[in-house]
Amino acid sequence: MSQIIAVTAGKGGTGKSTTSANVASGLAFYGKKTLVVELDFGLRCQDIMLGIKDEIKHDIGEYLNGEIDILTATTKVRTSDNLYLVCATRNPFIEINPEKIIGVCEEMRQHFDYIIVDTAGIGSSIFSVIKAADMILMVTTPDTVCVRDAAILSDFLYVKNCTNQRLVINKVSQRFKEEDLLYDLDVVMDDVGIPLIGVVPEDNDIKVCGSKGIPLPPTSPGLKEFRAISSRILGNDVPLTININ
Repeated sequence: MSQIIAVTAGKGGTGKSTTSANVASGLAFYGKKTLVVELDFGLRCQDIMLGIKDEIKHDIGEYLNGEIDILTATTKVRTSDNLYLVCATRNPFIEINPEKIIGVCEEMRQHFDYIIVDTAGIGSSIFSVIKAADMILMVTTPDTVCVRDAAILSDFLYVKNCTNQRLVINKVSQRFKEEDLLYDLDVVMDDVGIPLIGVVPEDNDIKVCGSKGIPLPPTSPGLKEFRAISSRILGNDVPLTININ
């Protein structure tokens, strides 16, 4: 049975798109045929992160306008045998039809093991897509503003019966100091109030490789944790790759 996983965040800049790309890459690494559906219209970046910006011939905007079918809008990521992308449109004003987006995800269940939805904001259209997901990854960084916004969004989703949420704490310094004005990670988990699925360390390779569209190197601490998150999604018991104590 395929799964739809919505990746969301209470605030921009937490690494939602990076998490989407790297968790999808991790699932593909473990042999799962995986599709990224990007909904950040006007601000698309997955084609750059996944190294196929010059290979995109179609995007989801053309599908929403009725010009092509959804499989035509799908582009294979050349660095992986199992990873594909439906790229967001560059047009920020296109109307997002939630029924059509949900239809995309449901149709793609026939072709993919995992559909990772890189969401955008929390308007009514996007919320409909999140509600249709089998799992929600809530991404936050360990600072007070992002943690508060993640908690607010998580509470809102719970009220709407979106209960299968998992927390990704991103950009965590391995040289944590109290004077950094960052939350203690136990406090982050308590404040957001959803089960933890991963703690991703600060890793310059994530930024560099994402901007160049190349895979993370085997030595990357971020790669190790993103693959660990992917393995946990698959049901495996994998310890955290970063010490949070």
